Amino acid sequence: MAGFRALAREVRNPRNTIALRRTSLRKCLERFAPYGHRATWHHLCDLAGIAPADRAPDPARLVVALTELEEARAVWLAYEASFADRRKREKHDGIRQPAAVDAWHRNTWGGCDIVPCVSPDVYPAARLSDVLRRVIAAMEADPGDVCPVCSQDRLEWRPDLDRCPAQGPVCADCGIVVPAPVLTPGALAAARRRVLEDRYAAV
Repeated sequence: MAGFRALAREVRNPRNTIALRRTSLRKCLERFAPYGHRATWHHLCDLAGIAPADRAPDPARLVVALTELEEARAVWLAYEASFADRRKREKHDGIRQPAAVDAWHRNTWGGCDIVPCVSPDVYPAARLSDVLRRVIAAMEADPGDVCPVCSQDRLEWRPDLDRCPAQGPVCADCGIVVPAPVLTPGALAAARRRVLEDRYAAV
């Protein structure tokens, strides 16, 4: 099975058919898809000016989309290297049990669903690399009361997510499933209350 870099070369190869180049870009998302496969694809298409269902897009636009994905992957690989170094030091110092915030990292192994989006049509407006930097910074800081990506406080608790985690806070503005460890207990409680208030308001 080809790796991410081999597939990226196929996307850039002008001797390949446009169909193969598009397929190779889609396969890149099997190796790295921060929002989940469909939402990441929609984000890349939106950024590059490609219709998601277009089977013969402009090759230059495919390269624009690939460049966006590669920039974000470089941010993530640097974080994973830093994470591995930290855990090695912690184990050397006798800290065998990962911190609660590290549970998020275990669920994102391989670079898929790092900040999953509930809907493929709703995702952050910022570049992927910037989104990852904001989430990583939030993981390394004290918990806050707002979405680490868009800084909005309209968070809603969703008990029916079709991914890991199966439940959690979702930003009503940018659509990501916010990693629970980056939020204060008060923000998590408010997200749960908001769901109940909306449910009773509809009755």
